[in-house]
Amino acid sequence: MLSILHYQKLRQSKYSGIKYDYLLASTHPFPARLKQAREAKSLTQTELGLRIGLDISVASSRMNHYEKGRHLPDYDMAKKMADELGVPVAYFYCDSEDMAQLLMSFHNLSPEQKQRVLDFINNQLIKG
Repeated sequence: MLSILHYQKLRQSKYSGIKYDYLLASTHPFPARLKQAREAKSLTQTELGLRIGLDISVASSRMNHYEKGRHLPDYDMAKKMADELGVPVAYFYCDSEDMAQLLMSFHNLSPEQKQRVLDFINNQLIKG
């Protein structure tokens, strides 16, 4: 997986004339996860942008840039999107479907259920 730092270094390197936006979109999970979460809530890009406080003049284009992988949001913006979409921020960064599904399943549990799962895992680790 290409890290954001690596991506930024590539853009500043002698290869900066090459479009690395495609590389980011194809290697970073954020764009696809954002689109999945948005579509699961049946929101348009504009609706999501407006709900997280973007101006109407940039809401659609900004969301489109995030979903195409042209730009990645900072943590605060990712948190706003996650809160609006009802997903944990970490969901956007899961690089496997299994981990994304596990994270969402855990996220949707009640606090008591979460504690039972954690207790179970801890007990399993102790048993070895």
